[in-house]
Amino acid sequence: RCLTPAEGRLSQGRREGGLMTTQVSDGRDESADERSDRNWAELLQELRVMQMGVQILTGFLLTLPFQQRFGDLDTVQTGVYLALVALAVLSTGLFVTPVSLHRTLFRRHRKTTLVTLSDRIARLGVLVLAFVVTGTVLLVVDVVVDRTAALWSSGCALVLLVGLWFVLPRLVARDPSSPASP
Repeated sequence: RCLTPAEGRLSQGRREGGLMTTQVSDGRDESADERSDRNWAELLQELRVMQMGVQILTGFLLTLPFQQRFGDLDTVQTGVYLALVALAVLSTGLFVTPVSLHRTLFRRHRKTTLVTLSDRIARLGVLVLAFVVTGTVLLVVDVVVDRTAALWSSGCALVLLVGLWFVLPRLVARDPSSPASP
């Protein structure tokens, strides 16, 4: 039995034609390299979806100063706006970082490191994105309604996003009746 570095799961290993293959609990019979390749492809697909959303949100934020009512923002709203731009840029940077890592680690036989590090960076990017979305709700509701409604709305948005993006996946992962996958 061996512990796979990328997933941290116990798996059964055997040699076939000089290659080590592992039988993970979902029934897949693949080498560590094949699993890393599959995990990398799946991570890239997730990043494509997230990058599109972040780019649209960042674009929205960057156009706000050119709107007629932007000059009407008070000091707090301006501060929130500038923080949102910084967080949106950080989120964009985090979601693009795995591509840069891939360029650096390409053909160096470091796919497991690439997948593990990129996964951690993507998780951080999702956390930052939750703050960008929540802050955007805060700013928009503050401008359109009032600050009290904005605080309540953004608080609800944060609870919703943390629940959907962080709590729910962990609950599903811990459920013994759901099939495990690497």
